[in-house]
Amino acid sequence: MILLDIFTFSGRLHPLIVHLPIGIILLAILFNILSYLQRYRYLKQSVPLILLIGFMAAVLACVFGYVLSLSGDYDADTLTHHKFSGITLAIICGLLYLSSISKFREYLRVGDKLFSALLLGLVVLMSYSGHQGASLTHGKDYLTFRTLMQQEREKPATVEQAMLFEDVIQPILQKKCVQCHRDGKQKGELSLESLAALKEGGKNGQAAVPGKPDASELFKRITLDEDHKDFMPADGKAPLTKNEVKLIAWWIKEGKAEGGKTIAEIKNTTALKPMVALFLGIGGLTDSDEGDSEMSQVVNPDLPLAVDAMTIANLKNKGVRVRMMLNKPVMLDITLPPKSGIKVADVKTEILKLAKNIVWLNFSDNELTDQELDFLPALTNLEKLRLDKNPITDQLSDYLISLKHLEAVNLNETKITDVTTLKLKKNRGIQRVYSWKTNIAEVKID
Repeated sequence: MILLDIFTFSGRLHPLIVHLPIGIILLAILFNILSYLQRYRYLKQSVPLILLIGFMAAVLACVFGYVLSLSGDYDADTLTHHKFSGITLAIICGLLYLSSISKFREYLRVGDKLFSALLLGLVVLMSYSGHQGASLTHGKDYLTFRTLMQQEREKPATVEQAMLFEDVIQPILQKKCVQCHRDGKQKGELSLESLAALKEGGKNGQAAVPGKPDASELFKRITLDEDHKDFMPADGKAPLTKNEVKLIAWWIKEGKAEGGKTIAEIKNTTALKPMVALFLGIGGLTDSDEGDSEMSQVVNPDLPLAVDAMTIANLKNKGVRVRMMLNKPVMLDITLPPKSGIKVADVKTEILKLAKNIVWLNFSDNELTDQELDFLPALTNLEKLRLDKNPITDQLSDYLISLKHLEAVNLNETKITDVTTLKLKKNRGIQRVYSWKTNIAEVKID
């Protein structure tokens, strides 16, 4: 597993390493051109060495690029063009270096002008290879005249006039999903570049089942626990916000996963109209940090706008990880490292001081008991809770019933039974309960 992770990580270095040969080869070309001037003639002597370094960097980029190509569902034709243009670039660079070495000159006779022309030809080849690479990572229309000439969609004047898919859902997908699900790179054989492509689905089924978010592969993936292997977006990319998830669920359920409908044409829009207004920047609101603040207040007005920085510092000094998810209001993600040995009693005071700011809490794998977690009812704005791999029992569920904002609970590898299932059903806000390796056969929160 570690070897596989290293292999995958090394492939992801390709976008970084690929810029080395570009810069080095361009330097060789610059020095070669300047050497035609009398005052810079001495630069000609350095060109072979620069080409050698450029050749080695190009070979390294090819190796890492090949490794990266094994880990993604890239368009075969574009990948082939990018791969072989890159290999050709490395070969020509190496041959030009050899042609400038005395013992190879009798085999590779290249005059000064031809040498310079071939160097300039590398610019064309680099441009072509780079364009193919950009098409792989950003889509085939990333650098085209069509992209240059296309006009942005005009923002609707009111929320009611906004098109649910075209103005709201599609921009979310473009921002968070299309990088890995588009023409040129279709992970899971799924493209989300257009509504038509989305309807085709992928190898795991329908991305959006009209009227049924829970049966839609798209919704299921974006609502998994972030540590789940199938969680999307993957590879450490920014996950969808709580409000973006709600908008997608609303589109699938009430909008029937269709396009061409305005907000006014869709049912049950009262609660979500403020989200659409903020997302589109209608009424002077914008989807910036300030907009996120106002958005959060719409969804959960109880979140405090400030937090005690000293309390956070004390927690960090005691070994607790604290991540600020949002500044206004302050939303915190608190994590107790696995097998940390930290006693809850030693950090309980700080936890209670930050109680209303804590949105995510992860205390997994720390040998915690029910009694140590009696502070949980104070976390009134908690949305996600991880307590897996702890010897907790059904008593824990009593602490969770009153948490109206709680949506997901991970209780894998604990001692809970069906009693917990019955109790958690009283909390209508809980959408997902993970109960692998427990005494619960199946958990379903209706």
